[in-house]
Amino acid sequence: MQKIMLPNALATYNFGKKLGEYLPEKTTILLNGNLGAGKTTLIQGIGSGLGIKKLILSPTFTLINEYTQGRLPLYHLDLYRLSPSDIQALTPEIYWEGIEVMPGITTIEWAQRLPYKPDNYLDIELIYSDNGRKANLNQIGKTDLDLSAIIKSE
Repeated sequence: MQKIMLPNALATYNFGKKLGEYLPEKTTILLNGNLGAGKTTLIQGIGSGLGIKKLILSPTFTLINEYTQGRLPLYHLDLYRLSPSDIQALTPEIYWEGIEVMPGITTIEWAQRLPYKPDNYLDIELIYSDNGRKANLNQIGKTDLDLSAIIKSE
């Protein structure tokens, strides 16, 4: 597990942007953290790093937003209001496996609600405190992402 400090929203966005510049196809990012911890801000940065110009908003009510005009497609899911059976009905695996959609980057807010997870993913827990945000990053399974190189370039 790697830990980084993100003192403010701009640092969170910029870290996401750096991630977006380096993320390989079929990367899944599972995001956890309380309300206001910076999950959507991080994803906005990822979108910017992918070259997506469209405004990225949290899909709390639409559930899934698809952005296909960047270096890779970005699929943004928000599970905040969903039960496990609702989540299964969404079939999130079509995004992380690249089935029926172009392979891209899948980001899932409130990932702790997933009844099942992909075999390979980047787990990011954002913790908000008076001193800013802290991100705990953990690569699960096989990923082609050199996280330590990205963190060093920050």
